[in-house]
Amino acid sequence: MKTKWTLDSSQSDVLLKMRRSRTAYLGGDSNKFDGYVNIEDNEIEDASVEFSLDINNKNESFQSIDAYLQLQDFFEEDEHPIISFKSTSFQKVNQNINFFKGDLTIKDITRVVELDAEFLGENIYNGEKKVAFEIKGNIKREDFGLDYSSFNHASGAALGKDIKLIANLEFSI
Repeated sequence: MKTKWTLDSSQSDVLLKMRRSRTAYLGGDSNKFDGYVNIEDNEIEDASVEFSLDINNKNESFQSIDAYLQLQDFFEEDEHPIISFKSTSFQKVNQNINFFKGDLTIKDITRVVELDAEFLGENIYNGEKKVAFEIKGNIKREDFGLDYSSFNHASGAALGKDIKLIANLEFSI
């Protein structure tokens, strides 16, 4: 029997990380999600994911980061506050290994990216059936006009060329 699960935005998050001086990461999370996954006989048949990240959504981790390196400044949040992803295809390799291809938009530049999607499993929580995915991918900064200087002028801290995107997505019936 085929079952359509919907994305539970209250239990999902996306993290953006960028290497800084090999030891620290910049991070940001946000909250607008939509999507579904179709499961038939405990096997994923089809899936779709869409999310929008509001860079203006500040959290405590931003308080300790140099002003030059805050995600809000890096992504020019006044002019481009939203980062979005909308999947265009889902490829199943096996039960745990899958790929989403889709349109990622940062600073009004849209590029097709491919993200790894690991099916983490099914569980029952508070009487509700849940399934979870972890979606990961590396995004080249320069592909999206994020050609911010590779060194922080104040401290010489090197920044990584890639931004890591990690999405923990939970679906429920």
